[in-house]
Amino acid sequence: MRIRYFGHTDVGLQREHNEDSHLADPDLGVFVVADGVGGRAKGEVASQEAVELIWEWLKRNEAVVREIAAGNATERTAQLCQLVRGSIQNACYMVHTMGQLDPEQRGMSTTASVFLVCGNVGVVGQVGDSRVYLVRNGEVAQLTEDHTLINYQLKHGLITPEQAQRSRTRNVITRAVGHKDYVEVDTLPIPLFPGDRIVLCSDGFHGYIEDLDEMRYFLEMEVEDAVLEAIRFANAKGGRDNITALMVELEPEDE
Repeated sequence: MRIRYFGHTDVGLQREHNEDSHLADPDLGVFVVADGVGGRAKGEVASQEAVELIWEWLKRNEAVVREIAAGNATERTAQLCQLVRGSIQNACYMVHTMGQLDPEQRGMSTTASVFLVCGNVGVVGQVGDSRVYLVRNGEVAQLTEDHTLINYQLKHGLITPEQAQRSRTRNVITRAVGHKDYVEVDTLPIPLFPGDRIVLCSDGFHGYIEDLDEMRYFLEMEVEDAVLEAIRFANAKGGRDNITALMVELEPEDE
């Protein structure tokens, strides 16, 4: 399958600078979105370093990725998950170390959402509350789980959805790249089919999505138009945060 993609980031309407970062390497099949954690020092440094470190780790393992892609990738999903997990954990250790060495960067951290395309298999890697969605046959599914205090409280029945909507802790995340020298990483392998679309985004976009059906009308547009409409949508809702969206579309090789 061939890959089409487009990514864009916007400062939004209320922030003075942009702490989001994103990266796309269609040849390697690597796509990343990171959101520097608000309230932490140098969030923009953390997010930019994280996406580059994740890419560098996977680039060093390019021969392994290509070998798996050339064979039966579904038989080696555990190895692919370990590669993605290792890339994020390495970034976590390096970003944390940078913060320890430079007092001006101490405490910096970031979210990280990663998608690796390897033949007919995709692997999601996740830390924080940036998200990855799958759009297939007109249906939208969220592939990641938010690592936030509010999501933890909801899962364990500590608060109601109505209380969650009013909570002042909606943006408190429970896992971040760089906050400590190690972070637990969620990974998820999925089969890929021609026509699939993958959307990686920061919470500056998905924070305005109350129902996945709200996304359908623009996710069916051309890739670039869909991304730009997602950012326009978030700004029209208030643009309280930086907004980043990155869409990946898989096409049959003969198109």
